[in-house]
Amino acid sequence: MTGMTYRDAGVDIEAGDALVERIKPAARATLRPGVLGGLGGFGALFDPRAAGFSDPILVATTDGVGTKLRVAIEAGRHGGVGQDLVAMCVNDLVVQGAAPLLFLDYYATGALDVEAAAVVIEGIAAGCRLADCALVGGETAEMPGMYGKGDYDLAGFAVGAAERGTLLPQGVAAGQAVLGLASSGVHSNGFSLVRRVVAASNRDWGAPAPFATDKTLAEALLEPTRIYVRPLLALHRAGLMRAAAHITGGGLPGNLPRVLPAGTRAVLAANWTLPPVFRWLARAGGVAAAEMLRVFNCGIGMAVVTQDATAARALLEAEGETVIDLGRIEEHQGEPEVAIDIPPGWLG
Repeated sequence: MTGMTYRDAGVDIEAGDALVERIKPAARATLRPGVLGGLGGFGALFDPRAAGFSDPILVATTDGVGTKLRVAIEAGRHGGVGQDLVAMCVNDLVVQGAAPLLFLDYYATGALDVEAAAVVIEGIAAGCRLADCALVGGETAEMPGMYGKGDYDLAGFAVGAAERGTLLPQGVAAGQAVLGLASSGVHSNGFSLVRRVVAASNRDWGAPAPFATDKTLAEALLEPTRIYVRPLLALHRAGLMRAAAHITGGGLPGNLPRVLPAGTRAVLAANWTLPPVFRWLARAGGVAAAEMLRVFNCGIGMAVVTQDATAARALLEAEGETVIDLGRIEEHQGEPEVAIDIPPGWLG
């Protein structure tokens, strides 16, 4: 009788080793000052002083991509979800005034597909380069019986730093302006509703997108989450950012209050043109405007509070951002909140 092997149980150690070798060049391309050592150790080492910090406060965050992965898996398009994973973490760092330093990923699957996993992790490395963040390690877990054929899940963990005394929010007050930075699409929130709308529309992922020219539905919906690290750090270093909110699940009403002090509220107007993907989702799903704003970013991926809207706009536009005047901060009795004026016909 031949003894059992790990491969018989569904785990392929050689495939895992092959994946590590495949992704090493992508990880090396993300190295930045402060990284000590390389891939393969039991832990990653980083020296904040070597990265230019004199008295750093470390900021850590973790996140995933949610059910957007279901679209990527069913459509067989894995290239963008790695950037999504990085964006969901580093955008949460930069709104606190922190520069991303290092990133680790967790990739779990039932049976390791080296090609699909490599494409995902190469996307993670590409996102790290956009965020000036080092991909210093991670974990690939092959767990037969936990995931269906072809399925995988992702989690990310990022660490950043800010000099003591520079953390945000700081100095938010009535009279300051709120600017929005355009999103690249749905980003990585609300996909349980997206998938339900798509199912109700009787379209498959390979069908032409009804809201985007020359793209399939999957291609258009899988547009990677925008990474706002460089422009927001430039704005912060210029002394023009009092607060910023990453607009994820909960939309503007759920995220902007998180960075406002007691005694204030944000009074906004939905005066920007709703991007076509959101108009289609609202129409095809019969989703009300208030629900759209509560679930999706609706075209605003980041909200910034500034004391000088003119200077902030000029800097952000020079950094390549599309900037929208959203409203202003007002005095308010009670807990911080967001009031949004939605004009008739806004959904199109």
